[in-house]
Amino acid sequence: MALVAGIDSSTQSCKVLVVDADTGAVVRRGRAGHPDGTEVDPRHWWEALQSAVHDAGGLDDVAAVSVGGQQHGMVALDDARAVVRPALLWNDTRSAAAAADLTDELGGPQVWADEVGLVPVASFTITKLRWLAQHEPEAAARTSAVCLPHDWLTWLLAGRPDDLVTDRSDASGTGYWSASTGTYRPDLLERALGHPAATPRVAAPDEVVGHGASGGWVLAPGCGDNAGAALGLGAAPGDAVVSLGTSGVVSAVSLVPAADASGAVAGFADATGRYLPLVATLNAAQVLDASAGLLGVDHAGLSDLARSAPSGAGGLVLVPYFQGERTPNRPDATGSLLGLTLAGTTAANLARAAVEGLWCGLADALDALRDQGAEVRRVLLVGGAAASPAVREIGAEVLGLPIDVPPAEEYVALGAARQAAWVLDAAAGAPDWAGSADGWSRHEPLTAGGPAVRARYAEARDLTLTRA
Repeated sequence: MALVAGIDSSTQSCKVLVVDADTGAVVRRGRAGHPDGTEVDPRHWWEALQSAVHDAGGLDDVAAVSVGGQQHGMVALDDARAVVRPALLWNDTRSAAAAADLTDELGGPQVWADEVGLVPVASFTITKLRWLAQHEPEAAARTSAVCLPHDWLTWLLAGRPDDLVTDRSDASGTGYWSASTGTYRPDLLERALGHPAATPRVAAPDEVVGHGASGGWVLAPGCGDNAGAALGLGAAPGDAVVSLGTSGVVSAVSLVPAADASGAVAGFADATGRYLPLVATLNAAQVLDASAGLLGVDHAGLSDLARSAPSGAGGLVLVPYFQGERTPNRPDATGSLLGLTLAGTTAANLARAAVEGLWCGLADALDALRDQGAEVRRVLLVGGAAASPAVREIGAEVLGLPIDVPPAEEYVALGAARQAAWVLDAAAGAPDWAGSADGWSRHEPLTAGGPAVRARYAEARDLTLTRA
């Protein structure tokens, strides 16, 4: 039995899964925390990785290792490959003004979408480089190479070789690499930073990019976190992955690159050679939190109430823009509850309207992916809110699609492990690990009410107010 290790270096922690390369079964696991904050000294990631590896029983018996990691983080390196300053993470928003400036300088959103498949926002690496040039010019001048969190950890695992290496999924989130052409745009990096800088070589998905310090295991190129999760879930063309955390993330494995000038869809690549267009919404599980609090119930009670109400929630429509919204782009919008009547205003209908509103917002995100050429025939649902029976059942009805819910797992790390198994036998391709689908639940639409629910939601959505 060959063993492989998948690593997920996320914003909050580092997870390690040691996995049977033939079956995908998790043999052992480890975990270590990361510091809080929107900028972090990368040495903390390395220390956490070492601790998580130790917690997982070490890597002495594994044949291959791969690192998945949080996307977009700016790791600036000097001529000696020393870290110039703490890395700015994806959730550091101080580069929002830089994003707007870069968008205008190149000629607007359509040009960016055509050139690199995305429109700059504060999360993308290129905007952080512009912020660095503007606010810390001495640090910017010392920066001779730029990489991402997973690239930096891969480089350390490989023994600090001369060259940095990345993969197409993580490169596609920088703002200076195009998923459609598979090439860097060094002119855009230079525009942001103010001078040229080296970038990691983009390796093939099944390429061996190094070896462990003892030579006992090979190193795969790794991937960005969203691509790692899709790989771990076994997502294929026709599949959309919906992750319900505080916010919602919706992506789809696609055969064609995306170029959305609205900026709603980020034209990322996946970890297999295909594409992974992605949409983020601001309102997801917190919609359920707020609604449960309003009704004075816990999440199980909210689910029970919602399931007891009819499709359409007795005419109630909740537009859950509690924090504004990103898809569609309405940052100053507020939530709205419409369709109130004496007969229809019940606790059960309010609970149902909350779940339907959550899913109608996600359905808008799926429509944006379809507009970019992605096919969606089923949804793979992950995240904490996926535990709710109402979320699973009502989601299938609103979307008119089957929803598959896998058991809770560290799917980014599992995807990295799958890539590690792939590099062991590149000719055979990525293992399908069919047995990993054991324990999944499927939810088919129980009614045909989705179109009517979405039509009423669309009317209410376009009546939403902005903050005073």
